[in-house]
Amino acid sequence: MSVNIMICPFKPRWERRKDARPQELLAAALDHFVERGFAATRLDDVARAAGVSKGTLYLYFCSKEELFKAVVRESVIPMIGEAEGMIGQFTGTSAELLRLLMTTWWDRIGNTKLSGLTKLMIAEAGNFPELARFYQEEVIDRGDKLVTAMLARGMARGEVRALDLEIAPRILIAPIIMMMVWKHSQGICQIEPDKLDAYLEQYIEMATHGLLVNAKA
Repeated sequence: MSVNIMICPFKPRWERRKDARPQELLAAALDHFVERGFAATRLDDVARAAGVSKGTLYLYFCSKEELFKAVVRESVIPMIGEAEGMIGQFTGTSAELLRLLMTTWWDRIGNTKLSGLTKLMIAEAGNFPELARFYQEEVIDRGDKLVTAMLARGMARGEVRALDLEIAPRILIAPIIMMMVWKHSQGICQIEPDKLDAYLEQYIEMATHGLLVNAKA
């Protein structure tokens, strides 16, 4: 996977490291953002965790904001793109598509360290409005459109009952967001981690029965 990076406008005094170096920086950054939050993450610590100097980090990412955006663009946004393509190519029923999208999202985002980015944005968006706009436009808005497309497909096929496509996608997404917040709540309103898969299964079951025209009892 290629890395979308911003090269800072100065020439290094040493030879640039191997191509894998940005990936190591992104992995270290994800760890720190999830564990400490955006405000408390220090670039010195990210560089040290990746085994490079802070100067080397700046060869690839000009600021902490750009580093955070790169983490999101490399880890989350490609998965949204894959899900968008999945809807266009899927030939099964709406119930099957709903289950596929939700379980895939949970397996690859919700049940991984990436889910911590959701909690980070909820907690710190007010203090970093530019990052909040970025996350809204590139993640939230595309996620809304993705679920809207899934529901519109089902309505066109006569499988999903008539819904308000401005409201329904957000209602459908909300439990998944809450599960990701639970995962990183450190004991506050937290659901036991080993029960999250059972919650997901129950959620899919309830959502399927609520959405479909002829859901089985």
